[in-house]
Order: sequence, then structure tokens, then C-alpha cells
Amino acid sequence: MKFTQEHEWLKDEDGTITVGITEHATNQLGDIVFIELPEIGADVAQGDEVVVIESVKAASDISAPIDGTITAINDALADNPGLANEDATGAGWFFKIKPSKAVQLDELMDEAAYKEFIG
Repeated sequence: MKFTQEHEWLKDEDGTITVGITEHATNQLGDIVFIELPEIGADVAQGDEVVVIESVKAASDISAPIDGTITAINDALADNPGLANEDATGAGWFFKIKPSKAVQLDELMDEAAYKEFIG
């Protein structure tokens, strides 16, 4: 897995990247009550706002961690946004993206660097 400074995790599954937010992020947000996901087929650039999260504490935007095309979204989050709290790095994933610049993955943190980052 790779991680961003914005507390996103990325998991490469045969060239398609699954993206979600870390347990650290869900703990900071509190109970998530709404998630707006991107459209399948959307082309996004690193830094583009792609997900809106509303929690009991705040609203937050999630940016695309890499350039690419959205290939899937986690429909289960529409009915159960709390799934992101319950299983942040598993069933609570947000979207899948086919990278257009795979080299961007190399610029992200590995798990050890992320753990040091959140200290």
C-alpha cells in the first residue's frame, strides 16, 4: 500500500488502484454520515477534488492522489457511509482508478513513512 499526506491509501490490484482514506483520517473525522463519490469514467488529475465527505464533525474533500480514469466506485457507501469508519482500509474503499502516470505512485509514502508522518 501507498499513502498520501492527505491520509489516503492506495492499493495496486493488477494495475488498477483502489483508493480510500486511512483509519487515522476516519478517527479525525468522527462518524461519517455522507459520502459523494466521483462518476465512473471521469478523467481526473492529481489534486482534483473527487470525493466529498460529511461527518458529525466536519465536511471534507478528498483529492485524486494520482492522474487517471475512475473505473469503479463503492456503491455500498451510499447506503452505509459509516462503512468507511468500520473498515477504512478494506470494505470502506471509495473508488478505483486506472493510472495514466504510474510513476506518480513511486512518489507516495510506504506504510513505514506514513506511520512516521502521523507520528
